[in-house]
Amino acid sequence: MTVENEAQAPVAEAAAPAAAPAGNPSLFALPCFLVGSLTLGLWLVGYLPAALPGGLVPAVFFASGIGVLLSGLWAARIGQSAVAGIFGMFGVFWLSFGFMVMGLVNGWFGVSATDATAAASQVQSLQATFLISWLVVLVVVTVATMRLPLAFTLLFLFVDIAVALVLAGVLGGSTGMLTGGGIAVFVFCLIGIYLFYDAMNQELGGRALPMGAPVVK
Repeated sequence: MTVENEAQAPVAEAAAPAAAPAGNPSLFALPCFLVGSLTLGLWLVGYLPAALPGGLVPAVFFASGIGVLLSGLWAARIGQSAVAGIFGMFGVFWLSFGFMVMGLVNGWFGVSATDATAAASQVQSLQATFLISWLVVLVVVTVATMRLPLAFTLLFLFVDIAVALVLAGVLGGSTGMLTGGGIAVFVFCLIGIYLFYDAMNQELGGRALPMGAPVVK
């Protein structure tokens, strides 16, 4: 190497972009997602009394909301844009859901405190609006991510089913629909556990588990 090349080498090395740090954000996102999901499922099937919706807040707002959102930022930091978008969306979903529950429990949204019938109608409209808006977004995300392995599509599909059943329960005042939503929640939790086990198993040197062929190739 000539003297000129030796002088240019450090400059070239300094100009080269630093490699993105490696990592797997799902190892953090999935456990946090599961905490809120299992808590919601237990509430929907009646294990957590319906009269205590505030009991959802610690899990859905702080554990799932903040944890999954931070995982989305981690994914963005390492250049995983699709993963960052999905985790960021779910993080915001849990934060907004927790905020809605806190608002209803603490009377932040101007729900009538004197007329019980009016109050019930207002709460129903607020919950239905929230669920309809998120259901549309979640269905779009499900369709848009069909190039992922089948296990991920099934996870999103059962999330859609759970939200749709809860929406039907809210609009129709049906505890049966809410229970069905809780069962759908437990189904996608099982899929989430499978995905987490696979991710951790691979991180520790194990083989990848079968994920199924993508719906769209």
